Amino acid sequence: MPFHGFIREEDGWERVGGDALLSTPYLEVERVMVRTPTRSEPIPWTVVYRKAAVVVVPLTKDGRFAMVRQERVPVRASLWEFPAGQIDQAGAHGADVIRAAGLRELREESGLELGPGGDLVCLGHFFPSAGFTDEHSHLLLARPVVKSAGGSSPDAMEAITECGFFTAAELRAMVASGEVRDANSLSAFARLCARGIL
Repeated sequence: MPFHGFIREEDGWERVGGDALLSTPYLEVERVMVRTPTRSEPIPWTVVYRKAAVVVVPLTKDGRFAMVRQERVPVRASLWEFPAGQIDQAGAHGADVIRAAGLRELREESGLELGPGGDLVCLGHFFPSAGFTDEHSHLLLARPVVKSAGGSSPDAMEAITECGFFTAAELRAMVASGEVRDANSLSAFARLCARGIL
């Protein structure tokens, strides 16, 4: 069953049954039967439940964006990404929990932290792949960031090979060329543009 209570059924939605297919500490898979606002007869759907995540956009005082290059096994590639990770506290979505997770991921993955007088700005949330999962990611802008005295300390299963700093023009070019292609970073980029930050 879900790791969180973030998703609320709107009028016309009704879960009428389900069978668990897989359960791990990181995700659960369930075959559900659901009535929707346009379907009176229940339809089957396979849903992957995942913990909520946080995506952090690190911005330096001189206007450069920090990204990490990370090996991604499912796509057999190393991708430039904004630091991101799951929120460990099941069911927790308060601003303090989201902020703490964001600061943790920023430090662990990039070796950066908020500088003096820094701020962590909430940019909202998005659904990375709403066709099959309830996973949602909270977007945060961290500014200004500086190097952490402790450096980076990625999780044992993460393979982060470098941290790079890019101007707004360079980041835009990386998105346009397809060099940046993960959903987290593309969504953060879109939100930054829509808010007039980039």
